[in-house]
Amino acid sequence: MSQHQDEKVTPLRPKRPCPECGAASQRAFYPFCSSRCKDVDLNRWLSGSYSIPGRSIDEEDGDPS
Repeated sequence: MSQHQDEKVTPLRPKRPCPECGAASQRAFYPFCSSRCKDVDLNRWLSGSYSIPGRSIDEEDGDPS
C-alpha cells in the first residue's frame, strides 16, 4: 500500500452550521442544510427583512432642504 492511500483527505472548507437553523450544512444547499432553509433566507431578502443601513434621503449631499 502506498503512503498516498493512507493519507486522510481534508475538506476544502470546514463544515459550517446552517445560518438559519444551526444544523450541519449540506453541499447541495451550501451554506444551508436544506432547500427549506435556503428558501426561508431567500424570502427574507425578497421581502426586505434584510437591509444594508445607510444614510437617510434627507442626509444625502446636495439636498437643498
